[in-house]
Amino acid sequence: MAFVSFYPFWNAAVISFNNGTDTLRGGITFWPRAFTLENYRVVFEDSRLINGFLISVLRTLVGTLLSIGATAIFAYGMSKSELMGRQTYMVLCIITMYFSGGLIPTFLLIRSLDLFNTFWVMVIPGLISVWNMIIFRTFFKGIPAGLEESARIDGCSNWGVLFRIVLPLSGPVIATLSLFTAVYHWNDWFTPSIYISNADLLPIQTKLQQILNSNIMSEQMAQLDSAAQGRMSQMKTVTTKSLSMATMMVATIPILCVYPFLQKYFVKGVLVGSLKE
Repeated sequence: MAFVSFYPFWNAAVISFNNGTDTLRGGITFWPRAFTLENYRVVFEDSRLINGFLISVLRTLVGTLLSIGATAIFAYGMSKSELMGRQTYMVLCIITMYFSGGLIPTFLLIRSLDLFNTFWVMVIPGLISVWNMIIFRTFFKGIPAGLEESARIDGCSNWGVLFRIVLPLSGPVIATLSLFTAVYHWNDWFTPSIYISNADLLPIQTKLQQILNSNIMSEQMAQLDSAAQGRMSQMKTVTTKSLSMATMMVATIPILCVYPFLQKYFVKGVLVGSLKE
């Protein structure tokens, strides 16, 4: 099972290091047949892809920070039994997990809020995650009430209790949910493709999707015109397929490098935050 899961990623990496023209012959499995770094050179020399990479990094950092902060504040309020209408708010939140307005109403809403074709359209609409809020809320309810009471005796306000007592004790769940949120922001290509038309604001995942689509188109055209693939290649040894594999590696490896540092928080963070009630 591990081999079946890992092999597609390994094969993509092998193709990214193989001569693009040679790859068209097929038969590339475990090792490059004609090793080259030309595919990666094209990627790193393309200012559009580098700009997309920087947009993805910025979106992931800003989106994760704001989303975790806003969700934690919301969850802290929802964890208080003295909050008036708490059950009603919870029902309204749960409804949004199962029903949405649809793509067209959402598009009209985004445009009316002047978020269309801006960086913030990738951050603000998904600022609050109900699922993450429920995990946060359950975790907060498991924190001993005596800690908050002691802080209030010392003069702490609700904000002071949240930022000085609750959040410092919530390291595992914050780390876990931050990773989940970061992976969502990093991998999301659909939102920018719908709400952003400015190429300078497109993240690398959306640009990768465009490259993959052009790869499909080039294969279809090659059946009618044998020279089509050559015209679409940026260089003699770089094809659309080899370029898409190299771009995929550049877009995937950074987020994979985050997992080893947060792996230990998965069970402790998610299970404690979701099972304690």
